Amino acid sequence: MAEKISSFRELRAYQAARSLAQNLFEESKGWPKDEVYSLTSQIRRSSRSVGAALAEAWAKRSYPAHFLSKLTDADAELQEVCHWIETATECNYFTPAQEAELLKNVKEIGGMIGTMMLKYESFCRKKEN
Repeated sequence: MAEKISSFRELRAYQAARSLAQNLFEESKGWPKDEVYSLTSQIRRSSRSVGAALAEAWAKRSYPAHFLSKLTDADAELQEVCHWIETATECNYFTPAQEAELLKNVKEIGGMIGTMMLKYESFCRKKEN
């Protein structure tokens, strides 16, 4: 039997997204100051948006189409994170090994979100008659 989840905070995808966002925040602290309003801001914003979209999705569980829409928003933000990780690597802010580990995390989170999207109705609140 599937475990009962009572809060978005219990979602593994949410926990992993928060962890990735915090990791990127810490890593980006040492980037050049001229990146503060560009790459640093973008990677922090998009990585934080993944968890935020998952939290919003959870609040929309009474409305399956809205729930699924928010999950697709989370996935889209995650793809943006992927872009910024690759960009940061091209700027030599991440080593290829760091990039590989970060992209592995992105792929894992994407898989979790993808599974939620495929099974979105199982997360939604059932309407009472």
